[in-house]
Amino acid sequence: MLTEHQSGGKTVWVDLFNPTDAEIAQACSKCGLDIPPRDQLEEIEFSSRLQYEDGTFTISVPVTPHYKEGGEDVTSPLGFVLTKDLLVTVRFAQLHTFDAITERVNRRTRSAPDIFLVILEAMIDYGADRLEELRAEALKISQRIFHKDMQDRQKNKVARVNRMLRDTLVEIGDMGERLSYIRDTLLVLQRAVPFVTEHGDGWLEDLVKARLKMAGADVQSLNEYEVHLTDKLQFLLDADLGFIATEQNDLFKIMTIWSVVGIPPVLVAGIYGMNFHVMPELAWPFGYPFALVLIAVSALIPLMWFKHKGWWE
Repeated sequence: MLTEHQSGGKTVWVDLFNPTDAEIAQACSKCGLDIPPRDQLEEIEFSSRLQYEDGTFTISVPVTPHYKEGGEDVTSPLGFVLTKDLLVTVRFAQLHTFDAITERVNRRTRSAPDIFLVILEAMIDYGADRLEELRAEALKISQRIFHKDMQDRQKNKVARVNRMLRDTLVEIGDMGERLSYIRDTLLVLQRAVPFVTEHGDGWLEDLVKARLKMAGADVQSLNEYEVHLTDKLQFLLDADLGFIATEQNDLFKIMTIWSVVGIPPVLVAGIYGMNFHVMPELAWPFGYPFALVLIAVSALIPLMWFKHKGWWE
C-alpha cells in the first residue's frame, strides 16, 4: 500500500506499507529513487544498512517489535530513502508508532528531513519505553527471588519454590530475547545518526542538525542503559540457576541423610532376622522391645550427628 503525505502543496513523504514488487517499482518510477526491496533491507552488514550516494540516504533499521498473535515479539526491517526534498519509508509490519507519527506530521508544514527526525525520535522514545518496561519486570523478578519474607514463607513449600524458579527462568529468557531486539535497533541507530549528520551536513537545516545531535545523545544513553540492563538480567539468571542448584543440593542432602540413617536399623533388623538356633535374645521376655529400641536408637544416633554438623535445621 502506497500513501503520500503532502506539505506546502508538494509530496514530502511516501509511505510504502507491505508493498509488492510492482508497488515498489511504481514508487521508484514516480519518485525517481532506487527503493530497495525487503531482502536488501534485511541484510545485516552496516555497509548495506547505511548508504549515501548522490545526495540520497538509504537506511535500513530493524524495528522491534511489532506484535503477532500470542503476544510474541518479532523483528521487521524499516527502510528509509531520504533526500533533501523527499522521504520514502518502506515497512512490512503494522507499527503502532506510525499512527502517532502521521498525526504529528500532519499538524504543520514539515520538510523531508524533519519528518525523518520525527520518525527517528518516535523510535527512540519507543525503545526507551520498552527498556523501562523491562527494568520494571527485572525489579519484580529481583524482589521475587531475593525478598527474605518470600523465602521464609516458601521455605517448606519445595514444589512451589521449584515451580517459581522454573517460571522465573522462562521469564528471564523471554526478557533477554526482547532486550536483544531493542539492542539490534539501538546499534543501527547509533551508527545511523552520525552517518546522516556527517554526509548531510551540506543541506540539512541547523535545527535538524541540532535535533540529530540530541537524538544521538539519547541513543548513546539508551545503549549504555541497555548494557546495564543486560548485566542485570545476567545476574538474575545466574541467581535463579544458583537457587535451582541449591534446591537440587538440598534434595540430594535429604536423600543422603535418610540413606545413611537407614543403614543401622537395617543392620540390626538383619541380625535379628537371622535363623540361628542359638541366639540368646530370642529367649528374652523383652527381646522384641529391646530390638525395637535398638533399631530406633541406631537411627537416632546418625540423625543427631547430622543435626550437630548442621545438615538440617
